[in-house]
Amino acid sequence: MMVFVEQMTSVRFAEMARRLGQDARRLGHVVPTFRSPPRAAGVRRSIRRRADGGATVAVRLRDRPVLAVAADMVDGIAATNRLEGAAADALRDALWRTVTEVAAGFEQRVERPLAPVAGASVAEVAVAAGVGPVSTVAAPLAA
Repeated sequence: MMVFVEQMTSVRFAEMARRLGQDARRLGHVVPTFRSPPRAAGVRRSIRRRADGGATVAVRLRDRPVLAVAADMVDGIAATNRLEGAAADALRDALWRTVTEVAAGFEQRVERPLAPVAGASVAEVAVAAGVGPVSTVAAPLAA
């Protein structure tokens, strides 16, 4: 079975940041600023703390699935608030409910790109993307 993974886009990232921020704030936590990409080369995420107690969490989006980026964002909120143990787990559980809701909304929209996790034919990709089936036989173009 071919599995496709929704890739994170900047629009999705902004929506995820907004929703996670709303819920973290509602739970009484400091909400970091989110940006992409991280300034440091070769890292998927970074955190820069500010003197006022806030932070900027930078996350790489390129070629990463929605849930991988969301996990970095959730961890960034926990790290910003210096949470550990049960407190960090409770925050993560609450924020993962948000991630699930937001990601489900992404799946209901017709957005691209879809990226194959394993090798696939052009026809399989087209069918999974909702634009197939595709014939592999050449047909004349209509004038």
